[in-house]
Amino acid sequence: MITVEEARQIIAATVTPCAPAVAAPLRQLRGRVLAEEVRAGFAMPRFTNAAMDGFAVRHNEIAGASDAAPVTLPVSQELAAGALSTEPLAAGTCCRIMTGAPLPEGADTVVPFEQTSGFGSDAVEFYKAPAKGANIRHEGEEVVAGALLAAAGTRVTPSEIALLATFGVASALVRTQPRVALVTVGDELRLPGQEIEPLAIYNSNLPLLEASVEATGAEITQTHQLPDDRQAIHKALASAIAESDMVITAGGISTGEFDFMHEELQVLGVEQRFWKVAQKPGKPVYFGATAAGKLVFSLPGNPVSALVGLLEYCLPALCRMQGVEPARKFTATLDEPFPADRKRHRFLFGRLRVEAGALRCKLSPQTESHMLTALSGANCLVEAPPSPDALPAGSLVTCALLPWTNDL
Repeated sequence: MITVEEARQIIAATVTPCAPAVAAPLRQLRGRVLAEEVRAGFAMPRFTNAAMDGFAVRHNEIAGASDAAPVTLPVSQELAAGALSTEPLAAGTCCRIMTGAPLPEGADTVVPFEQTSGFGSDAVEFYKAPAKGANIRHEGEEVVAGALLAAAGTRVTPSEIALLATFGVASALVRTQPRVALVTVGDELRLPGQEIEPLAIYNSNLPLLEASVEATGAEITQTHQLPDDRQAIHKALASAIAESDMVITAGGISTGEFDFMHEELQVLGVEQRFWKVAQKPGKPVYFGATAAGKLVFSLPGNPVSALVGLLEYCLPALCRMQGVEPARKFTATLDEPFPADRKRHRFLFGRLRVEAGALRCKLSPQTESHMLTALSGANCLVEAPPSPDALPAGSLVTCALLPWTNDL
């Protein structure tokens, strides 16, 4: 049996990024990881333009304008957003201009229409003079040509998609999606929606694995819900390994009479890197790899144990396969004692919050490995190394936000 830290190091040393990179169109980039840096092909703004509706003027010609002594200028031209050409602004005149329209040569200030007599005539009275250069967006003031828009290794969100679209980027190179097969095992399991016998239970592991893996940007190649049948398990594992870069299983990995997973992985040529980690929950977690570099994680069947293994080992490996480092962990102060284990690294779910400028954590009251209700209201996974005594309230503990968390 190895430690949690040893397990992490073994996995990190085994995982290699998927190759080669592939081009994907803009509409398919969400959730994918960039394999190249993307730079601005032009400045932003592309040209100097008006920041609001109003009148483009030479500042010195309206500098003394006031309500008591307005300055009147004739309108010599009008420019709307999208105008493809402009004429220089004639001396002693103004240009009626709309937001986003190019600033005519000679103009150096835009006066909002609210500070004038308005748009309704060919001559405009100016009642106020803003600062010289006001209400103008200058070429390149936001982004210069060649500036970095998104670095290689960036996981693309709608924000990056909007940014790339702004600069006309229609496609980008992204990391190849890891192909993942999912297998859950248990005679007692039924899929949600199926009729259930008095002693059967619904399978929460398979939907959990599917949703979590897809959220990393990976592609699910196949899913199996299997009985505790050696032949069925062998057939499904063989297919899963052949068609995928990673196989994740849940159930059948302990040492019971009907736990066939470990033996069948050996038969199929998977080299064991570790089996059993000194942790609670999820001690009988397994990790192996084939000669071709296919990865296999076999998690315990208890839902919380499976989830801890998924969060600690499988999802970080999927990140690294896409060239991304897993999210960093951080420390928070405990609200109440943490029931540490004398020999095993302990994981519990909790709720992080910010209080008086510091991170605090309240533990879930449900602590057993079959109690998936421990997730209710939780937004983090809390951990502590082995300890002969409970960690007292006020102690600092290591926390990781749950991948789907969107609040504190």
